[in-house]
Amino acid sequence: MNKKYDGQLKKGVFDILVLQLLIKEEKYGYQLIRELKTKSDGIFAMKEGTLYPILYRLEDDGLVLSRWNAPLGKEVSRKYYAITEEGRTTLEELKTLWTGFTDKVREILNEQ
Repeated sequence: MNKKYDGQLKKGVFDILVLQLLIKEEKYGYQLIRELKTKSDGIFAMKEGTLYPILYRLEDDGLVLSRWNAPLGKEVSRKYYAITEEGRTTLEELKTLWTGFTDKVREILNEQ
């Protein structure tokens, strides 16, 4: 796949995917990276340098909250992210936009 276009296409969907992964429970960064890669069969193999700016932006926009956990024993402290009510509302809006967008792209691509 052409790396230039691959990156451009993925960039537009990362916010939606991160919000969706947080819908059921809070997660820490590496957990999000691993889950996204696994659920997408490696298509969305994200690096920390890509994920954290997304999380910071989502937090600045009020769509996620973060908290540090207290380490237990030899466990390291981790920063967990959780979706807010505003984030849930925005996610539903983004899903609607994304569905409409992909439907129209599919229609155009399937024209004879």
